[in-house]
Amino acid sequence: MRLGLNKNSVTSVNLYFQDESRFGLITKQKRVVSARGIKPIGEYMHSYKYKWLWGSFSPITGESFCMTTTGVCKELFIKHLEDFSKHKPEELKIIVIDNAGFHSTKDIILPENIVLMPIPPYCPELNPAEKVWQWMKDKIAMKLFDTLEILESKMDDLINNLEGDLIKSITGYDFYTRTFSSVFKV
Repeated sequence: MRLGLNKNSVTSVNLYFQDESRFGLITKQKRVVSARGIKPIGEYMHSYKYKWLWGSFSPITGESFCMTTTGVCKELFIKHLEDFSKHKPEELKIIVIDNAGFHSTKDIILPENIVLMPIPPYCPELNPAEKVWQWMKDKIAMKLFDTLEILESKMDDLINNLEGDLIKSITGYDFYTRTFSSVFKV
């Protein structure tokens, strides 16, 4: 539910893609190169301990905002939006979200500087935030983490290495950036 936007409090507009992903102690496997006939060898840990990483990424400016939690639910989604609204509060944030059940905002009041735009159901390819998670998971694939604290520290390092140009190159789908630039003079 939106009460109205105070246009005097907004100095800029930005487009973000929001998503959440689970990062756990179970070893993420990927393809590796080995000699013909040689089976690759790698260590593996099977564990059901994990953290969730919530992120919003801009293909326009390369900005990002992330939050780590122990689960996903509507209340945590609202907390992510509230915390994100305080990051650059003078910026109107157009956030593209998927149709996860906990993204329902029918009975809440959104922060004034946030507008949500859902993508069609069953279209994760329309959310380039998925590609950020893929980039991060490729960086931790085939590695063992003994504790959630060590994994979370690695996740923090990866988030800190997400520079603006990298975010723009991962999330900068031409049809989004071109459309945004044609409406909002960037």
